[in-house]
Amino acid sequence: MDIPTTKEQLAKLIDHTLLNPSATYADIDKLCREAVEYGFYAVCVNPVHVSRCKRNLRGTEVKVVSVVGFPFGASLPEVKVKEASRTIDEGADEIDFVMNIGALRSGDIAFVRDEMKKMADAIEGRGKISKVIIETGYLTDEEKVKACDLAVEAGIDFVKTSTGYGPRGASVEDVVLIKGVVGDKAKVKAAGGIADADKALKMIRAGASRIGSSHGVQILLSFKREHSGYLSWFSHDS
Repeated sequence: MDIPTTKEQLAKLIDHTLLNPSATYADIDKLCREAVEYGFYAVCVNPVHVSRCKRNLRGTEVKVVSVVGFPFGASLPEVKVKEASRTIDEGADEIDFVMNIGALRSGDIAFVRDEMKKMADAIEGRGKISKVIIETGYLTDEEKVKACDLAVEAGIDFVKTSTGYGPRGASVEDVVLIKGVVGDKAKVKAAGGIADADKALKMIRAGASRIGSSHGVQILLSFKREHSGYLSWFSHDS
């Protein structure tokens, strides 16, 4: 995809995120105000806050993203399906769900395949966007490839790197690997530890189509300084 050359273009690739369990209603309202002010693509919140965000963002272009099976992915598949459906009822436009990490690491491919297919059907059957969080910090490269293969097979729209609550966040290497596997059959969302424009732009150059961050405002405020250095690095690296 094209590399953003303005703050406005970069903002349209960011899910402005607040998933802290201690977030207050006032915090959520602030998140929504910032999303409108800075022109972010979406806010990303826990399911309990979706309807509030939907009300706050009525009449704007900002989407509402929510999470399912978060942050461990260890809920029963039927519970994840029900949670996704209920969250869509609340007004979510996109669902980021955590796969069963332990099942994949155990080699129970049939379980993971079945869960991903059920989730894709539940989310996309409602006309919404599906993203599976594979939590790369727990996986070997071989396991990451398998997770991506299963996501493509299930028809998932995005593969997302991390929850932000795992052992580490997104890395350029992970984004390159995921994009190399999914190609044009799915998109990539990089999330976890992305706190400035330089890192966000490197993720996009590596193949990410969306950035998830609780530091969206900081990313945009750092854009002018970081972007100048990024263009020099990009030209040198090409």
